[in-house]
Amino acid sequence: MSTLRATSSCNAGLAAHAMSALAAIALSAGLAAAQDLTWKAPPQDHPIAIVNATIHPVSSAPIENGFIFFDQGRILQVGTMDDGPVFIGTTQIIDASGLHVYPGLIGPVTDLGLLEMQETRPSTDLSENNDPNGEIYAATAVNPDSWLFPVTRSGGVLLAGTLPTGGTIPGHASLLRLDGWTTEEMTVDRDMGLVVNWPNMRPFQSRWITTSDEEQMRRSREAVQRIDEVFEQAEAYRAARAADPTHTIDLRYEGILACLPPVGWQGGQHDRSGQEPVLLSAQDVDQINAAVTWAVGRGLNPIVHGGRDAPLCAELLREHDVPVIIGGTFNFPKRSDSPYDDAYTLPARCEAAGIRWCLATGGESMNERNLGQAAGMAAAFGLDPDAAVRGVTLSTAEILGVASDYGSLDDGKSATLIVTTGSPLEIVSGVVMAFIDGRMIDLSNHQTELDRKYRERYRQMGVIGADR
Repeated sequence: MSTLRATSSCNAGLAAHAMSALAAIALSAGLAAAQDLTWKAPPQDHPIAIVNATIHPVSSAPIENGFIFFDQGRILQVGTMDDGPVFIGTTQIIDASGLHVYPGLIGPVTDLGLLEMQETRPSTDLSENNDPNGEIYAATAVNPDSWLFPVTRSGGVLLAGTLPTGGTIPGHASLLRLDGWTTEEMTVDRDMGLVVNWPNMRPFQSRWITTSDEEQMRRSREAVQRIDEVFEQAEAYRAARAADPTHTIDLRYEGILACLPPVGWQGGQHDRSGQEPVLLSAQDVDQINAAVTWAVGRGLNPIVHGGRDAPLCAELLREHDVPVIIGGTFNFPKRSDSPYDDAYTLPARCEAAGIRWCLATGGESMNERNLGQAAGMAAAFGLDPDAAVRGVTLSTAEILGVASDYGSLDDGKSATLIVTTGSPLEIVSGVVMAFIDGRMIDLSNHQTELDRKYRERYRQMGVIGADR
């Protein structure tokens, strides 16, 4: 019996090992399937002119029967066909009659490239164990073969900021082109800003929160103190390195130096154009007021993202010219006494209050392709449609500091654009062509392949015709 038991135990162990191996194989197969198999676009090697389209520069009025001419990734001319433009002989002419040309949309706050499947830890690079993480840059961990990139591109989103999460200072956000063989090719701005997750300034009560109000507030005070200490230590580190260049290098603080005010700053307004921004994650009025007051008091260059109560802080935001990245319109009202359309009208209320703003989806990365429709919802609830388009193009580029290259269709700027059947605010509008820095982008993805697959099935069944 002992031999039988031993054999049985051994078999059970082998079975368990086999099941574990099969699970690992299934997981690896799932991860392999969740991979961008599209080819990356080569650099533009000949001039291209898109003609007979309605051009929407965003920085100026739309141009009916217009053209856009670009070469080597840069826009050479935008104008009307009525002027009889002449293009050089090697120019590829694309007739876009009945179509529209817009700048590529920009998603300012996402986790694209850092998260593939929430259920699998190996495909999640959103956070590190330490806190603070001033030495972490999101672009370093981006997976250039994420299958979410082609899906997002198909919705007209061609640039996106990707943010680390977790802890009070999770690291630096990075701005990406959504096409490229490597993370280096994809990176527009490695340091889009240092992310600071500002703690709640008031206790929360619900059936799933067991922590007392007093304990919640104690933890909040400690978190604020930790954030402030990190920046104090970074300034002390800067001074020590200036006094003694042989001082030990600390990468945690090296990553924060670009966010600090100029040496010798003694308070008050100053030119923040050379400072890397601090992205303050804050939603409630108390959070926004506390975070912005802290950042301004330290001479930092703050951008609020989230910003649900931004209109209530309008005076403070206007006074210090602090922009807000609105965290989406497809959200439920936060408070029980909020109007049902609270999230839908937030962009219009920020616009009316004179707050500089742009729009993020605020949702999961697989839905980042819906950024245009998120802006469309704002337009349906009081926001001027032109302002809605600007809120996902030029305003985003201005807030992120890349408007000299992206966000509008102007001479000299990057040829990063989409050709559409209508307004990107409309769900029925489709993207038929896209260019990033003049490179023609493959708009196929696993969803379009599934569409082709099952159309073929129904053709074989005789349900649809050969032309569909």
